[in-house]
Amino acid sequence: MNNDLNLFLIAGELSGDRLGGALMDGLTSEATGNVTFSGVGGPMMQAAGMNSLFDMSDLSVMGLFEILPKIPMLLSRVKTTAAAVIQARPDALITIDSPDFCFRVADKVRAELPDLKVIHYVAPSVWAWRPERAEKMAKHVDHVLALLPFEPPYMHAAGMTCDFVGHPVISEPKPTKSDQDAFRTELGLGTGPIITVLPGSRVGEIKRMGPIFEHVLANIKSSHPNAQFVLPVAASVENLVKQKTANWAVKPKLLLNAGHTSQQVEHRKRTAYAISDAALATSGTVALELAAQDCPMVVAYRANWATTRMVKKLAQIDTANLINIVNDTRVVPEHLFENCTVDKITQSVTDLLNGRSQQKDALRDTMIALGQGQKDAHLWAAKSVLKAIQ
Repeated sequence: MNNDLNLFLIAGELSGDRLGGALMDGLTSEATGNVTFSGVGGPMMQAAGMNSLFDMSDLSVMGLFEILPKIPMLLSRVKTTAAAVIQARPDALITIDSPDFCFRVADKVRAELPDLKVIHYVAPSVWAWRPERAEKMAKHVDHVLALLPFEPPYMHAAGMTCDFVGHPVISEPKPTKSDQDAFRTELGLGTGPIITVLPGSRVGEIKRMGPIFEHVLANIKSSHPNAQFVLPVAASVENLVKQKTANWAVKPKLLLNAGHTSQQVEHRKRTAYAISDAALATSGTVALELAAQDCPMVVAYRANWATTRMVKKLAQIDTANLINIVNDTRVVPEHLFENCTVDKITQSVTDLLNGRSQQKDALRDTMIALGQGQKDAHLWAAKSVLKAIQ
């Protein structure tokens, strides 16, 4: 019996690329035969053995106004990707987050290959907004890998199988004391408070959040003269970040990608989180990465008018931060949309630096709820995929 597998994976964001890379490593470890990967992915998935069909950054677009001019290119990528899946005739198509792109591909593929097993990694946030998405998704998805423990019932109700597989952050290693000391020495960090600055990984985020963060850093430096700032830079926006921060009055120390493998980049980023007294982050999955390293945070996000109006209309909950959601608290300060102002963000970061926060317990409780201490998430996810295929 031939146990070799041919799998086609698609990721459209850096967070999805990390999931995909870890899943590929897990599948290689858990499968009884050889596993061949093809599809679309970023540096982590490519390091795990994939030649990407095209640059994943083509798909990293967010916001109504940002997407509109790129619709022709995105539709072309949907067509190209679907054709590649049909030609490859894999044992399964695994789509990772990025539902607007991935489900369009799956829909086209299913029209030609109706029996193809389709597995989606990261359940859509139907508990947060657009609850009808689960039913629509069930038309072309068989099995779902859920990152949050309360998500499987939503998927089961829509007619799909679903496993809670833990969140990959639970498997991320904590930098050792020697790692942290070496990192401090490398960057020339003194004894003052350290703040990690995370303006985002998309061009639109850098353009919107960069000017706000610039002024917040200046304010913090004024009240805490010995404060130090570290900014891990996503490869997809490296040149833009270098260009924008060059004119900041308070310049953060940039963690650039050149000369480092993708694994080294991730390790350096985790080390920055581990030594930081606080983080200022654009809203997103980075909140869990910070929580995994016990780094308290302030979250901010600003979108254009149309996107803001759409989100407010559709949102089912009053927080976008997963720490707050998992713990059913509001301990992580969020400054979203019209509340995303320099003064409000400055006050929240100042409160963190002055010790006025109850986040530490919430961060630890979140990691436990996501599976920390139970098993490695990438192996958990790989076993779920193999079970679904069989």
